[in-house]
Amino acid sequence: MLSPNSTFYPRPLGVTPAASLPQSPSAPLETSRQLVASDERDAPYFRSLEEVGIRLNGPQISAVRHGKGPLLTLAGAGCGKTTVLAARAGYLMEVSGAHAGSILLVTFTNKAATEMKDRIASLPGIRPAAARAVQARTFHSFALTLLRHYGVQEEIFGESRAQHTVLKMLLRQNGMSEAFQPESLLAMLSAWKMQGSETNDLPEKSQEERDAKRVLLGYEAWKRDRNKMDFDDILLRAAALLRDPAVLGPLQQRFQYIMVDEFQDTNSLQYEIVQKLAAAHRNLMVVGDDDQTIYTFNGARQESILEFDKVYPGARIVTLDINYRSDARILGLGSELVARNKRRRDKRLRAAGHRGDAPRFATPSNAEEEAAWVVNQLCQQVEEGLHTYRDIAILHRTASSSRAIFEQLVLKDVPFVQHGASPVFYDQSLIRPLMDHMRLSLNPRAMDALPSALGPLYVSRDAGLEWIQRSEEQQAKKYPLIHLAKWDKLKPFQQEQVKERIKLIKSLTKLKPVIAIQEMRRQFYDKYMESGDPSIFTHYKETMLETLDEFEAAAKKFETVEEFIQFADELSRRHREMESLRRAQDSDAVQLMTIHRAKGLEFPCVYWIGASEGIVPHSTALRQDIPEDQKAALTVQQTDAELDMALEEERRLAYVAITRAKQYLYVTSPASHHGKPADVSRFLLEAFGMEVPDKRKKREDNSTGNHASYGSGSSNWKGNGNTNGKANVNESRNGNAAYARSGSRPQGRDAVSPVQRGADQRSAIRQSDRRDFEVLDEREEDRLGERRGSGVIRNHTAFSTTGISQTTSSSSSSGSHSSGAERTETVAIWKCSSSTCKAWLRQKPDGASAKSSKKATSGPPPCPLCSGTMEAGTRKVPVTSRFGR
Repeated sequence: MLSPNSTFYPRPLGVTPAASLPQSPSAPLETSRQLVASDERDAPYFRSLEEVGIRLNGPQISAVRHGKGPLLTLAGAGCGKTTVLAARAGYLMEVSGAHAGSILLVTFTNKAATEMKDRIASLPGIRPAAARAVQARTFHSFALTLLRHYGVQEEIFGESRAQHTVLKMLLRQNGMSEAFQPESLLAMLSAWKMQGSETNDLPEKSQEERDAKRVLLGYEAWKRDRNKMDFDDILLRAAALLRDPAVLGPLQQRFQYIMVDEFQDTNSLQYEIVQKLAAAHRNLMVVGDDDQTIYTFNGARQESILEFDKVYPGARIVTLDINYRSDARILGLGSELVARNKRRRDKRLRAAGHRGDAPRFATPSNAEEEAAWVVNQLCQQVEEGLHTYRDIAILHRTASSSRAIFEQLVLKDVPFVQHGASPVFYDQSLIRPLMDHMRLSLNPRAMDALPSALGPLYVSRDAGLEWIQRSEEQQAKKYPLIHLAKWDKLKPFQQEQVKERIKLIKSLTKLKPVIAIQEMRRQFYDKYMESGDPSIFTHYKETMLETLDEFEAAAKKFETVEEFIQFADELSRRHREMESLRRAQDSDAVQLMTIHRAKGLEFPCVYWIGASEGIVPHSTALRQDIPEDQKAALTVQQTDAELDMALEEERRLAYVAITRAKQYLYVTSPASHHGKPADVSRFLLEAFGMEVPDKRKKREDNSTGNHASYGSGSSNWKGNGNTNGKANVNESRNGNAAYARSGSRPQGRDAVSPVQRGADQRSAIRQSDRRDFEVLDEREEDRLGERRGSGVIRNHTAFSTTGISQTTSSSSSSGSHSSGAERTETVAIWKCSSSTCKAWLRQKPDGASAKSSKKATSGPPPCPLCSGTMEAGTRKVPVTSRFGR
């Protein structure tokens, strides 16, 4: 039974009561009104900004006034970098006399580019024509316009699902249907291209590399034959075009002032494009925060910021260090946490935001209890009027770590937006085959469960299904899968595997769900998923194993396979019903997203879940803590330097999570993760001045008791007496870097992005290109499962307490639904008998399962939220197409 009430404390578990909460100093109150004297040449410009409410602080004024030459602007979280970029564009036009068309401002998303244009257009004194002439573009938009200007007419092939379909076809044609995952191949190809390399140069040392290269060369040929190019091709071809002096020269002459936003996210190809454009005049202003470099898996290079003054000697460095977003204690926690990183530029943020509340911490027993605590608390906050749903964000590390919180939100009728619109956990492509095997154990003739059962048998799904259907027409079988045992296209050992698989399927219904999953993994599934070269697909495998472990954890609370399948199908059904009631983006709904996706956003109240060892920091960054005998068994060895860099990126990720909160921050650290004990994240403990021993050094020194035992459950932490973390930072603010480095800076490129041609070419980007860029916005910032998107709003009103008879689409003008009332139907449900629990489940129709257990038919199931008793009832729900089995 879950604990009914959560308890949040002022310190994380393991921190001594004597430890004080870090707090950022208050920022000075002076603005341009006091800092810019009336007799200064540019005073009229700053006075006009003040009239419209833009009062810049000292560092912001310094950045806005910068004229010619390279400038690195270190923009801390919530320090007003967008305001600075827009104000500098206005300053260049109004004070420095620069032509609007000579200004190129490059960022990463269409949304950011549009916001920048709007900000510039709203500046006082800026004429509409001048605002339009400023080239505020995404990297891809700039690159595509350049290509279109020089006659490149290929269509954009950017929809991920279509790309996967093509790769699956090519894998089948090459006899490698089960060898590689399409998303892994695409990620590898993208990373290769973003280094500026051609597909023909892909490595081919091992057989797996040769196989992967053959498929990817086929993918490139497929695109070529159909006159298509993907988003990576746009950047790669634009960079190649800029190597022609006849192309580059006019662009350098035109764009005299170049500004780059989110500079820490640039990769090698994007940096190359920027460097070439700015090479003639060096009038380059880059804005970014090395403490928010969290996309290295996507090619982002922290060295872009750390070594900027080495690439551009004499560059000015301005630090925007006044935060207008967060409470001083929230900001202090984040600043103290990230200060432990060694590879960073030193900056200590000062607070100027509205006062809120001190961060609060909790240690639930596991993810299930964590989800219950968080949802109970946020519901109470909304009921008491402290927040609206839209004020609240729940941030998690990986897609699989949101499973428990997703279920609680759905079952408790809380409206929420799941950014990325990923499917219900149990419908994911990795989980579905295991779910379908259990469905077949309940109903062996569940024909829609057969396709995903064929893959693990290494049988072509299309051909296998065709054979089964043809055989069924001649003679129906209780287990249609048995027809494969007589298929002459299968070898004898494969036919035997079919028989063994049917025996396993028959046995599953007698097992507890978690045991059934473990048995399937042991007998065939882990081996089936472990295909491909581990040196290429390590990231995918790490994610895969984590998801499967989460699947086992989810199954533990169910006693029978039938209960588990019924719960999963109910969750999927209600998820579909909620999607059918999607409303406008400004709906009152909780925001559920990964930390990666939350970057650049802010919320009055943030719940950061999963702040435990193995989650944040992720287990892949903690291999330094694995005993040497176990580390030797890993598929891919990592050096200590690589692990240190991975750990620092995890710390930056924690910093991003904390600094999304404006006034309220709640951090939960489950005491167990996938059934194994988990300590409170070392990052939180370090921020409170606690020393986390380096286990590698401890093993090397073979010490016996000189360090506190991390994870012992006691509070015998050794405080360092220094909570500012400056001992780990060796760089002064003047830009003379003395930070630690590992390896040399890669030669050559650093910039994949899009550049735009000019006012006379603004129409060059076609409507189809614009639609493709909308797809790109979702894909580019969320590769490898972290996609940013508009999200899916799930409306709770159709699933509130009994008595609501009809849901109207009054907001249809801003949504996708027609006006008028939603059609509803009355269904039989099980509802929790507790007056404080709103859980309900749709009753399974009679005859839905060919094999119902005695336990399932003897009475209602236990409540999935509070484990209490449930009772029969009815409920009106929206009419949707039938889903599930």
